[in-house]
Amino acid sequence: MIIDCHGHYTTTPPQVGAYRDAQQAALLTDPHHVGDKGEIVISDDEIRDSLEGAQLRLQRERGSDLTIFSPRASWMGHHIGNAHTSKFWTQHSNELIRRVCDLYPTNFAPVCALPQTPGDGAAAGVANSVVELRRCVEEMGFIGCNLNPDTSGGWWTGRPLDDELWFPLYEAMVDLGVPAMVHVSAACNDNFHATGSHYLGADTTAFMQAMTSGIFRRFPTMRWIIPHGGGAVPYHWGRFKGMAEDSVAKTSGSLSAQGETYSTVEELLQNIYFDTCVYHQPGIDLLLEVVPTENILFASEMVGAVRGIDPASGHSYDDTKRYVDRADLTDEQRSLIFEGNARRVFPRLDQLLDTI
Repeated sequence: MIIDCHGHYTTTPPQVGAYRDAQQAALLTDPHHVGDKGEIVISDDEIRDSLEGAQLRLQRERGSDLTIFSPRASWMGHHIGNAHTSKFWTQHSNELIRRVCDLYPTNFAPVCALPQTPGDGAAAGVANSVVELRRCVEEMGFIGCNLNPDTSGGWWTGRPLDDELWFPLYEAMVDLGVPAMVHVSAACNDNFHATGSHYLGADTTAFMQAMTSGIFRRFPTMRWIIPHGGGAVPYHWGRFKGMAEDSVAKTSGSLSAQGETYSTVEELLQNIYFDTCVYHQPGIDLLLEVVPTENILFASEMVGAVRGIDPASGHSYDDTKRYVDRADLTDEQRSLIFEGNARRVFPRLDQLLDTI
């Protein structure tokens, strides 16, 4: 199989956006608005229509088999509203993903968003996220989650990923055996273009927070996927590798005053994986040269941030299978990237595929 580990439902029927617009309108009047969950009425045919000319057509044309599918990242919008509105919005988003996967069980596997909240509501958001993660995995058969490291929408006012605030969620991930794709949402800070700088900066920041905290020593079986080729990480590998080694040498591997110490990049590769959402051949080639094959998962994020045609090749930038096909890899390495690594990082995927 060719498994695309990074897909979002970016082509949802208009009723989804209308629900969110109504929430935001109510929040403008009352920032503490609770409301109720309500309904989003969408027929199965409307879901089919939203996918047949987009993700499903591209699967067929580009030769992939299964997309690991989650709600639209830019619409997670954790900086909008409060713990109540985030919970209702996220529940609807995840339930729609479940419907997609029920309609197309051989084409899509479900990953959930989490109802995170910034500021004073952050702890409540983590608690709600644990509840929603368990609901999605235990009751609806989801195989992973998306974790937003910056719920403030580009202002980075929250606690870093090694803070104890996050620990209940990590404990649930470990207990359930599901990974997290570390993925921010939209930016409301005008200094950052959402997909051009905020996403890539967040990928790099998440790796750096993991490297400087030793968080995986506390959660040694937790798994993160850092998307978009890892942000800057593979392309400045010597910087990260050298900083970590220098710190470890200075401390002789002992704990720092904060109770943790740097992890080497070799340690991090036991827990962190990167995807192939890098939209040109030289970038993919460098990723494959620097990062071990066992830590790379095929992905395209198609119908996402980059939808244009590369004039040099005449092919879509996000047709990432072409780059992997052309890379200097053995058949075994290519098989790991296309299928084997996804099955290992998402252990519930095997269970899901056995039921199809």
